[in-house]
Amino acid sequence: MTGVLSIQQLRGLIAAGAITGDPAILPDQLQPASLDLRLGPVAYRVRASFLTGAGRSVADRLEEFGMHKIDLGPGALLEKGCVYLVPLVEHLALPEGVQAVANAKSSTGRLDLLTRTITDGGTEFDRVAPGYRGPLYAEICPRSFSVLVRPGMRLNQIRFRSGQAVLPDAALRALHAETPLVDGPAVIDGGLAFSVDLRPARGTLAGYRAKPHTGVIDLDRIGHYAPADFWEEVHSTTGHIILDPGAFYILVSREAVHVPPTCAAEMAPFVAMAGEFRVHYAGFFDPGFGHAAAGGAGSRGVLEVRCHESPFVLEHGQIVGRLVYEHMDTVPEQLYGAGIASNYQGQGLKLSKHFRA
Repeated sequence: MTGVLSIQQLRGLIAAGAITGDPAILPDQLQPASLDLRLGPVAYRVRASFLTGAGRSVADRLEEFGMHKIDLGPGALLEKGCVYLVPLVEHLALPEGVQAVANAKSSTGRLDLLTRTITDGGTEFDRVAPGYRGPLYAEICPRSFSVLVRPGMRLNQIRFRSGQAVLPDAALRALHAETPLVDGPAVIDGGLAFSVDLRPARGTLAGYRAKPHTGVIDLDRIGHYAPADFWEEVHSTTGHIILDPGAFYILVSREAVHVPPTCAAEMAPFVAMAGEFRVHYAGFFDPGFGHAAAGGAGSRGVLEVRCHESPFVLEHGQIVGRLVYEHMDTVPEQLYGAGIASNYQGQGLKLSKHFRA
């Protein structure tokens, strides 16, 4: 077994008791190459973000940094700028050699809702060591909008792999020659580079910037909120925009991306030396993303961008990140967008599913 584990292999891990949940894991938590994780019934307001550290448990650190306990049952407000820790419903007892990586779901990242997974003994965010046995926790920090959450909500997801799964650049070039991964020249250097689109094909709308003072977003309300109540439109007539320090932007890649059924991909930031910004949170791209057989003809990647210390000019076509491709251990029996109500297949510039189109 070498590569990212597919949906049918995840079912096998669940049947074997390597992945459990209380309540039991639901069929619709399973994605082509990942598992959605659910919030448990309580949250803890903590003084600061932390990593557990080797030989220590999250419960130990909660005694040190916890402030108060919150019942999520009736719905609870997570306030902008505060840090919370939520025990997740799922529990792992991984076989030796199987490790995992977690990530915020697409809609979570597009709300600037920093969500990271930590484990007992963990020394990195969103990384689960091979053979890990123990609970999972979500650290949640709303950065642009306060949100209302309830038990069972799915803010992050986890992907399992065995052995070396990342495609080196030579293999990625060969894959692109066989099955084009972008709708244009492929810049491959530590993954597939992608750039920002600031010359819209129609009109001048290039993106959105989060407003600093808004109401609360109830994460159960889909297609409910008016974008203008939470976002300012960002227009470009010159092919560039100036990013404001501390501001959060939703932009879109110039390239239409394709992830074939034999691969999964993960978005990673470009090198820090490229400027005073970063593509915000890495994200999972499932097998079949932008794939014609799964209902797509290439899909552009939505970019969650935050500017750092000083204003920065972002230019059309500037490389802002890269997609790291991994090979699947087996081809998933279900692809992204093929009959599973995927929210972002064939997308362009798009806010999270909570906003009206």
